[in-house]
Amino acid sequence: MDYMDYIMKMTQKLLAVPSPSGFTHNAAQFLYKELENLGYQPQMTVKGAVLVDLGGEDAQDAVLLAAHIDTLGAMVTQIKENGRLKLTNIGGLNPNNTEAENCRVYTREGNIYDATFQLTDASVHVNGSYSEEKRTYDSMEALLDELVSTREDVEKLGIMAGDFVCFDPRTVVTKSGYIKSRFLDDKFSSCIILGYAKYLKEQGILPKRRIYAMFTTYEEVGHGGAAAIPEGVTEMISVDMGCVGEGLSCDETMVSICAKDSTGPYDYRVVSGLVQAAKEAGLSYAVDVYPYYGSDVDVALRAGYDIRHGLIGPGVYASHGYERSHRKGAENTFGLIRAYLG
Repeated sequence: MDYMDYIMKMTQKLLAVPSPSGFTHNAAQFLYKELENLGYQPQMTVKGAVLVDLGGEDAQDAVLLAAHIDTLGAMVTQIKENGRLKLTNIGGLNPNNTEAENCRVYTREGNIYDATFQLTDASVHVNGSYSEEKRTYDSMEALLDELVSTREDVEKLGIMAGDFVCFDPRTVVTKSGYIKSRFLDDKFSSCIILGYAKYLKEQGILPKRRIYAMFTTYEEVGHGGAAAIPEGVTEMISVDMGCVGEGLSCDETMVSICAKDSTGPYDYRVVSGLVQAAKEAGLSYAVDVYPYYGSDVDVALRAGYDIRHGLIGPGVYASHGYERSHRKGAENTFGLIRAYLG
């Protein structure tokens, strides 16, 4: 199996593990075990991230690669009198593109119940205002696939406010190399880092600088990279999704190098070094400015870490919706990490 096959295989497996922010323990354990299988000694941070030392010589000028395994999702905020559930979003889950999606409710007792997220009064033959109604969390509800019709019926199932609701990723890999799924942000890049870890171990490569990888668990709610950066790290690179859309140069087959996001510019030396490495390696890349974006490394800077920072990732279209990327995007991102770090 080559490294791209491994990355694509692991991405599909990780996407199948539900992990909205705050409900990431199963995904973290999945990564932890896989890193052990690769021959590493990962550790779990207090707040649930997975941190691993990938090796390298200079531990006082170390690099941290950061990807996040938490995704968008929802939570039960109210059980209605008719037995339907009102939800609140976790992260930027937009109700406009989650309508009629299948989801599951995870109770504190460990039970799992299927549901569908729909507009309230969702029958077109009944609701004459169906097309005009704005889709919001106040106008939509989750319908349990259980024989319930009252709040008491639902409570007997053990469902209560605060239960997590995880949406079906609907993962598809096409013969042409596209991968379509919810939550490619950022499970695709997490598995690219796994592929890099596998590459270093199998090839017996010892980079000149010590390299750590951290898989964070609260990026989508704004504090994933705020803690647990190892001593000696002078540079942190978020390996997250690259933006694809009007006005940007990147597409799904490329590796994106971000020069600036909504927080501000990335470190000039890091961005320039990434661009030079991409050029020398003959990679398909784009340098873009992301208008509405924040990353784990932005959070690390706000937390007070004195580090240089960068952001790269495979191009992902329809971010925070039903996303799409390509095997070549992973290949070019993997290639840039290799070219830049060794």
